[in-house]
Amino acid sequence: MIGLSAIALLVLLVVAWLAAKIGSIIMALTGVIIALWALFVGFTFYFFRDPDPAPPSGAKLVIAPGHGKVDTIDFTTVPDFIGGECRRISIFLSVFDVHVQNSPVTGRVAFFKHSPGQYLNAMRADCSLYNENVLIGIESADPAGVKVGVRLIAGLIARRIVPWVSQNDPVQRGERISLIQFGSRVDVYLPKDAKVKVQLGERVVGGQTVLASLD
Repeated sequence: MIGLSAIALLVLLVVAWLAAKIGSIIMALTGVIIALWALFVGFTFYFFRDPDPAPPSGAKLVIAPGHGKVDTIDFTTVPDFIGGECRRISIFLSVFDVHVQNSPVTGRVAFFKHSPGQYLNAMRADCSLYNENVLIGIESADPAGVKVGVRLIAGLIARRIVPWVSQNDPVQRGERISLIQFGSRVDVYLPKDAKVKVQLGERVVGGQTVLASLD
């Protein structure tokens, strides 16, 4: 009994000593911990900022649905909604970009499809083939009936796409249509004869920068 009580006392003393040491370390790092928390809170507010879009006036314009850098302008095939070959403008959104998306044209949501998938790095232009994504197909009102597709693509860090529109919803150019959390990509699909107004490497502002015209 005496031996067991001695061991128990020793354990209690060791635990008390460790608690005191850990407590002193935490107290010494209090300023650092508070600074890191404040930095996290500040970045969270910064990341989820939602500036009011300023869509330009003018007929037959397609504006950027997302904030970021244009890193792909090419032709691709989109069987869903577009129904074949089309022009693609792809915008990469880093973790420092605004992640609210805007409608590129005025019209009606005529197609809506969520596709589950992987979470590859969104810096890859081909990640739309593998990653979770949502394809929103809009029938434009100007020109009437022209199909414009917006594909919202999750990335390595982005794990949630939050659409704010559904099929048959009317949309206005520049209207907020979705949110992708953290780094991601947005593809815009246009008719093959659309006149592209941006260049590779150009930074665009969602709801504001003119990507193309549908003349």
